[in-house]
Amino acid sequence: MSRKVILVTRKTRLEGLVERFNTREQARFYIEHAGGSFNLYEVEHQIYHTALETLRRSLESLAKLQVIERSYLPNFLFDESDLVVTIGIDGLVVNTAKYLTGQPLIAVNPDPEHIDGVLLPFDVRSAVQAVRHALLGKASFTPISMAQVQLNDGQTLLAFNDLFIGVQSHISARYHIRSGDLAEHQSSSGVIVSTGAGATGWLSSLFNMANGIHAAFGSTGTQVQLPQLAWQTDQLVYVVREPFVSKTSGASIVCGMVSETMPLVIQSEMPEKGVIFSDGVEKDYLAFNAGAIATIGLSSIKTMLMTRNPAIEGP
Repeated sequence: MSRKVILVTRKTRLEGLVERFNTREQARFYIEHAGGSFNLYEVEHQIYHTALETLRRSLESLAKLQVIERSYLPNFLFDESDLVVTIGIDGLVVNTAKYLTGQPLIAVNPDPEHIDGVLLPFDVRSAVQAVRHALLGKASFTPISMAQVQLNDGQTLLAFNDLFIGVQSHISARYHIRSGDLAEHQSSSGVIVSTGAGATGWLSSLFNMANGIHAAFGSTGTQVQLPQLAWQTDQLVYVVREPFVSKTSGASIVCGMVSETMPLVIQSEMPEKGVIFSDGVEKDYLAFNAGAIATIGLSSIKTMLMTRNPAIEGP
């Protein structure tokens, strides 16, 4: 059976502005009236679409190609034999990974001069060679661990970087939390659960805050070190944000590890607006209101990301 390549794209910031203001000229007026440079958006748009068109033409010569924009991912059905290619920022890789079930993923940086791309090891030129080797079965892929939350009604959600369990607004989230033999009722601004791949993101900011408080009010001493987790780790890290101690809520469970044998279990005590979302995508959430029980652990599904391989590098 011949394999199909699925090329996942994203809208540029310029396309987002045009959607918002209906026309390019109205978007230009808004940006320039606010003192910004509309030319930056135009240049970024041109660079992206030039890279996209070059990649698209090259991939069409290798295999059957289907192009989809990332907003269609929730309703797109990937075949198990598909080879998936993304072209965009790191966030596009993260967003795409949650909808895969083990299909190999090749991530392309459309603008290496301006995009750091921690998850984007290939430019347009090297990506074509990578896809060719993948189609021939000569490529290797790194399995990246993901987090999974499962509700007691059967709903599930995956996370490439992190999960947020809390409430939609700035009011306190109320819930019962259990990790191993420890359990208590809590009132906080939510719980973050991070994967190894996401440890340098939201999780790192929580450690920055803890160390900042320690530096300002604590005694001199060693700072709290951010856990160094490999992308393939079989553990997750959870942190409770701003837990409040009262007659009905505690703060003895504020951080820890999640593993296959020790999941994190959280039962909602919120009458409304409780949510669980992953990787910062708030609009794609699970409702988490009173009666809902969330079990958080490692997903059996891995993101199979192709990493740079000197054997397929061109001169």
